[in-house]
Amino acid sequence: MNSLAKRLRSGPSVVTAELNPPKGVDLTAVLSIAEALRPIVDAINVTDSHAAVMSQMGLALAHRLVDIGVQPVFQVSCRDRNRIALQADLLAAAALGVTNVLCLTGDDPKAGDNPETKPVFDLDVMALLEAVTALRNGRDLAGNQLKDAPDLLPGAVVNPGAPDLDKELRRMDEKIAAGAAFFQTQAVFDMSLLDRFAKSVEGRGVPVLMGVIIPKSARMARWMTQNLPGVQVPDALINELESAPKPGERGVQIAAALAREAAVRFRGVHVMALGWERRIPEVLELAGLAAPVESSR
Repeated sequence: MNSLAKRLRSGPSVVTAELNPPKGVDLTAVLSIAEALRPIVDAINVTDSHAAVMSQMGLALAHRLVDIGVQPVFQVSCRDRNRIALQADLLAAAALGVTNVLCLTGDDPKAGDNPETKPVFDLDVMALLEAVTALRNGRDLAGNQLKDAPDLLPGAVVNPGAPDLDKELRRMDEKIAAGAAFFQTQAVFDMSLLDRFAKSVEGRGVPVLMGVIIPKSARMARWMTQNLPGVQVPDALINELESAPKPGERGVQIAAALAREAAVRFRGVHVMALGWERRIPEVLELAGLAAPVESSR
């Protein structure tokens, strides 16, 4: 069993973060951030051309994280590759020691920086989870025998703020049936929604890491409400950010308060800093989820 799987089963709250590979080849800057996060997180997600913006394939960064002693969560989306390529990537990842995978549908390429891209979507996320399960059992998706089986830990996503929560929970159950062993969620800013979702997922027996985003400003909070499906920043929080002398500091405090409450209700938290990765230690310290650290302003 890999170390993330062990941490998800027992012990104190699990903390994961997220990094984007560069739009280029030099990994120095992103690895510097990973080194700073290494003592205070259990794993770091490596995104797969996040928001359909073309970037370096995540496997290179994930492999380098293994080299420096950081557990990567390799995000794999259905958007860009067919079933042969997806399964090949999963086998390559396992061969490089990258065994945690987060299965995603992927954002529409029209929203990214290469809008003329033709999306693939040969598999949907359920079929991708089934492919991971098949590989773990020593066969490919077509039933062909593998020479050896990869020890993969498959995860998936769930959106607590989905307009139809009952439908989202049914999808969550389908993902569990397809093999999902853990979940990370879209960000939540509303405490009542946090409580409602916590009650809704009780008894499912699969660890959930609640998503937390650091809101940098009132403008960013409004943008998230308007553009991120299922994310609703309450007006009261937007007003706090707008009136704060230092909106960024207030945003760190808001994220920390949400992380603290999420850690009580769920298996842990997944922090998405959206460019403010160096503020993650402050968020975790304020939330009581990390030892005191120096400010990284």
